[in-house]
Amino acid sequence: MTIEYGVGIGWRPDIAGYVDRLPGLRFAEVVAESVPPEGELPDGLARLRERGVTVIPHGTRLSLGGAEPVDPARVAHFAAVARQLDAPLVSEHIAFVRAGGVEAGHLLPIPRTREAVDAVVANVRRTREELDVPIALEPIAALFDWPDDELDEGAFLTEILERTEALLLLDVANVYANALNRGTDPAALFDRLPLERIAYCHVAGGSATPDGIYHDTHTDAVPPEVLELVAELCGRHRPPALMLERDGDYPPAAELTAELDAIAAASGYPRVTP
Repeated sequence: MTIEYGVGIGWRPDIAGYVDRLPGLRFAEVVAESVPPEGELPDGLARLRERGVTVIPHGTRLSLGGAEPVDPARVAHFAAVARQLDAPLVSEHIAFVRAGGVEAGHLLPIPRTREAVDAVVANVRRTREELDVPIALEPIAALFDWPDDELDEGAFLTEILERTEALLLLDVANVYANALNRGTDPAALFDRLPLERIAYCHVAGGSATPDGIYHDTHTDAVPPEVLELVAELCGRHRPPALMLERDGDYPPAAELTAELDAIAAASGYPRVTP
């Protein structure tokens, strides 16, 4: 299951009016935890569904990478939102957000060890038991690597995808951020991943601190280097569906439109704006 819908955008209440006016929009993504599992949808989401726009629930709180089993109530909500939106698939992160009852409030990286792979696989399988649709897993941007890593990123992700039979949500901005902070070639990861499993891709902006650390902020414009990486990916593999991800400090509509058009130009997809 993949999305064949060109360029999309993350639906957020602050830009719901803008998203609603995009005439060529075929798919969008919404944070699953912000959607009621039953009853009426928020107005903006309801209008998208009435237009026939596919909406993908994107989880942020399952903690699939945690050592503890996923919370059944959170999984039940996730599955109910997918049914509420009639979504063809859902997505979540390969990360943990809680441990010992403490909420981190942020997506945290897990060590690339065999034990961590087993934990992720077990939690994904528990989640899939409640889902009616496939799940796509997103590797996160991480500011550090654990010292006891046993696998490189490509081998780690590939084993998780193969053992869970999950799809891949590839965040191109995360690939760029991780490579820049590690001093590696971002495009090299494409050679190590099963690109045929890509369900769709995120594209987002970030910024560097004075000490040179690049942060995947989702509040800055998409840099040219990330757009070049999008073009590189599309040159190696059939162009996947691509989604602009913004989560705050929203620019004027004209700037959002320019970002969407730049993503379309990098991938060869039609623009979603006139």
